[in-house]
Amino acid sequence: MKRLTVLLGVAGVSLSAVFVRWATAPSLVLAFYRMFFSALLLVPLALVRRGEFRDLRGRELLLSLLSGAFLGIHFACYFESLRWTSIAAAVVLVDTEVLFVALASAVLLGKKLSRRAWAAVWLAFGGSVAVALAGASGGSALRGNLFALTGSVCVAVYTMLGAVCRRRLSTTVYTSLVYLSAAGTVLAAALAGGQALTGWGPVNLLAGLGMAVFCTLLGHSVFSWGLKYLPPAFISTAKLLEPVFASAWGGFLFRERPGVPVLLGGALILLGIALYSREES
Repeated sequence: MKRLTVLLGVAGVSLSAVFVRWATAPSLVLAFYRMFFSALLLVPLALVRRGEFRDLRGRELLLSLLSGAFLGIHFACYFESLRWTSIAAAVVLVDTEVLFVALASAVLLGKKLSRRAWAAVWLAFGGSVAVALAGASGGSALRGNLFALTGSVCVAVYTMLGAVCRRRLSTTVYTSLVYLSAAGTVLAAALAGGQALTGWGPVNLLAGLGMAVFCTLLGHSVFSWGLKYLPPAFISTAKLLEPVFASAWGGFLFRERPGVPVLLGGALILLGIALYSREES
């Protein structure tokens, strides 16, 4: 039952692309709606742990807020990528997060990777290049793919900062700080760009609320819950189904058919991530 719950969480996360395609608001506005509703739903639960908030150290608070800022930028880039490229390409490129985490760990933290781990990283990297360049002739798809890769780098930074913060902070307290910071970051970016936050109609508010419930609380939060009961390798492998689910949604609802380069490159990415996750576990 626990494994099935995690798989349902992956299905929930994969709906993000569907909500973005249905929405009409700019990416920054949509990212703000998602993070605002996520914080609105989670913060009341976090207030139960008032003692933990009082015991927050300055460094933990700063890193949590910084982590949230990168998460907000990640969502803005990911949502923008879906305006320009296919769901399959955007999702599979965003999921290369683990590769950037691996490279940063090796370069910045001095972590030694085995030959198999490096082979898996470069395999997935080659797949990323194939997918990213798949739209080079069209221009717009390439732009979307680069937005997706930028979003992947941002979520990798978010993950690494979160690993430090989660050593002492509970999931509820940490995520509430992150969601508030993410909402504040995209709000500031939207206001700085002169972007109106209202007047976009109910469909965009419902899209933001839907992503907050299904993709954030019933998606990403399920992964954090599952780590307590299931092997990390299973969680990592289960996440690889997100591009599969998202591509299925794209084909069924929007009649999107990924090209051969996207399919082949995506297969290399998923294989590389799977091999790396197995080597790490």
